[in-house]
Amino acid sequence: MKTESILRAAVVISFIVLIELLCRLGVVPTSVLLAPSTMVMHGAELLRAGKFNHDIGISLLEIVAASIVSVLLGFVIGLVIHALPRTRRALEPLLSSYYAVPTFIFYPVFIVVLGVGPLPIIAIAVLLAVVTMITATLDGLDRIPRALHKSGLVMRLPAWRSAFFIKLPAALPYLFTGMKLAVAYSFIGVIASEFILSGSGVGYAIGYAYNNFQNDDMYSLMLLILIAVTVVNMVLNRIDHRFQSRRQR
Repeated sequence: MKTESILRAAVVISFIVLIELLCRLGVVPTSVLLAPSTMVMHGAELLRAGKFNHDIGISLLEIVAASIVSVLLGFVIGLVIHALPRTRRALEPLLSSYYAVPTFIFYPVFIVVLGVGPLPIIAIAVLLAVVTMITATLDGLDRIPRALHKSGLVMRLPAWRSAFFIKLPAALPYLFTGMKLAVAYSFIGVIASEFILSGSGVGYAIGYAYNNFQNDDMYSLMLLILIAVTVVNMVLNRIDHRFQSRRQR
């Protein structure tokens, strides 16, 4: 195990132990925060009882749908913008300042257009995530070595074969970075949207538990999200690390 991994684990474990001690000693009252061990035990009971299985399933489906749409749409838009230099010069300032816009102000528009249900939630998550994939696609296409472009010409490959067999593998490490960020933003967009737009989902369940002073449910669901995000991020980081290692060879 690398030194960085050991230090990272030590910091996380130390923080958890500190919170546990503060809660067990009564420094932090249970009405404010539950001990991590209590969250874990209650969360395990909730999963075993299946109380929130429906909400968890809905959130996972929305996150997967938002991630897939964001990646595919961002990749296609990135290809189009990269092929049109004038359009790119016009849009790049807008893309660089995109995240200064509070995306959630558009939720009334999505409700009017798409109705109440999962579609406006997925739309907001896509709106939040798609630009990272667009910029990653542009970056990846920009960094393809000239030698690879010339290789396709020398071998007289059709444009689609050159794109699929030469350019796409060369840009893949950068594209995967965009995919990883798109998944992260999809998580954020879906869970946050469920607080205000949905009558189901993990975000809604957390908000409902908060409004009804059900701290045990609320903190257990929050811990479940943290664990899910951490596991997904670890898997994606491991894959991304392999891509980056191949790129540096």
